[in-house]
Amino acid sequence: MPFSTIFILAVLAASRLTGAERLIVGLAQNQNLITGTSIAGPSPDSPTILIVGGLGGEDSSSELVAKDVRGFEAMPEARRRFRLLAVPLVNPSRVRLIFPPQGRAYQDNPESHSLWRWIGTEAPDLVLVAGGEDFGLADALAQNNVAGMGRIPARRVSTSRTLLDSVPEHIAASEAHRERDRRIARQPIQVAQQLAAVYGQTFEQAVYIPAMALIGRIRFGQIAEVERIVAPFRDGARDSLAKATGSHFAGHLAFGELAERTGDRRYTELVRKAADSAFFESGEMREAMPLHEEMSDSVFMACPILAKAGKLTGDRKYFTMALRHLRFMQHLCLRADGIYRHSPLDETAWGRGNGFPALGLALALSDTPRDHPAFDPLLRAYRDHVRVLIRFQDQGGMWRQVIDVPGAYPEFTATAMIAAAIERGIRSGWIDPETFQERVDRAWRALTVRIAPDGTLLNVCESTGKQRSLEDYLHRVAIFDRDPRGGGMALFLATELAALPR
Repeated sequence: MPFSTIFILAVLAASRLTGAERLIVGLAQNQNLITGTSIAGPSPDSPTILIVGGLGGEDSSSELVAKDVRGFEAMPEARRRFRLLAVPLVNPSRVRLIFPPQGRAYQDNPESHSLWRWIGTEAPDLVLVAGGEDFGLADALAQNNVAGMGRIPARRVSTSRTLLDSVPEHIAASEAHRERDRRIARQPIQVAQQLAAVYGQTFEQAVYIPAMALIGRIRFGQIAEVERIVAPFRDGARDSLAKATGSHFAGHLAFGELAERTGDRRYTELVRKAADSAFFESGEMREAMPLHEEMSDSVFMACPILAKAGKLTGDRKYFTMALRHLRFMQHLCLRADGIYRHSPLDETAWGRGNGFPALGLALALSDTPRDHPAFDPLLRAYRDHVRVLIRFQDQGGMWRQVIDVPGAYPEFTATAMIAAAIERGIRSGWIDPETFQERVDRAWRALTVRIAPDGTLLNVCESTGKQRSLEDYLHRVAIFDRDPRGGGMALFLATELAALPR
């Protein structure tokens, strides 16, 4: 076993003994975990100091950081002046780091991107960098808007002394820390308002990405504006299923929301038209909803629109078909451990590939009558899935780009979708709030840190079809920008948490 591995395991073992919290920062190019430690300060409002070492690989700076961690842990909590974060070995692959990071996260320079974005979301008040070469990290933190949060004071410290001796008596809140606090303080209704000003402004195609934002705007009371946007489809000027994909079926959920709010039968007929794709002209059910592409996404793309059609039309065949489609997709994609592979092409449990079934089942259940034979099997599938998923929520409240791979990047949309699915289950009485509400609260807090007031989002996985390997999923681009996919799901979750009418 390499010394660096022994060293990390020793630090983590010591952390478990002393009550410190283990942190996962990211994955290095060689797939080694970049790990850290968090040790509480005297109060939740204490300033935060981050110490990092090993930027050039495992060396004496790593040992110095570990020494400071041990000393800080041994100190009585009442005597500590701050909360401590520590990453002893930033660069286990010994690659050349670049700060601020360049290239596409996390395809290029994964160590640099992982550390930079993690530091931004943690928003310490001061960063101390141990050792010689820091690849410009200290200057970059002090001079740049770190992961959209703000600047963070940083300094390099010689390894010939104890790092924490250089912490000043007065520790001012960093720009990043103040911005983090502002974001977390927002209520769901405030976040929904900010997102609704950016997302759901167009509906060029009747697909799920803009539809989720439109549903959020409808819940927010902006029905007249949404009706104006969708009018070409409602009035027949445009075909809502032209060049249809599975995404088009879920896109029709926006029409379902409007049908319930307005009573306009034209919206109901659009929903029926999409749902009828599951049946032959004779009326016989197909094996499954078409255009599923063998991807777990299809639980969301098909089951909710079928259930919505059943609710709006009163025809119970649609509920039967929703269950039929779920079972078809479970046969293809549900793993023995209770989470979904994205497709039969590879076993990887992609993050959004599990968000889709979780939210899809929650939405389908919401419209399925409890006395219909499909309800209980749908409910069991939903409960079984969310009970497994909560085991994989990370220490920061997020679900990861690959659900069961520690170090895969914390992914925005998967977290928003899973949290929305769980919140719907709590409010509907399907699952126990004592077990699940804290999971939603942690996810929401983590997401608010990653939602800027102007709608910029951090770590939204790019559009992803079937991939052939775990490596392919791990290296999907993590968007840091405005993104309609992430914005729509965040707006939907915010309206769910704000308990706006549905």
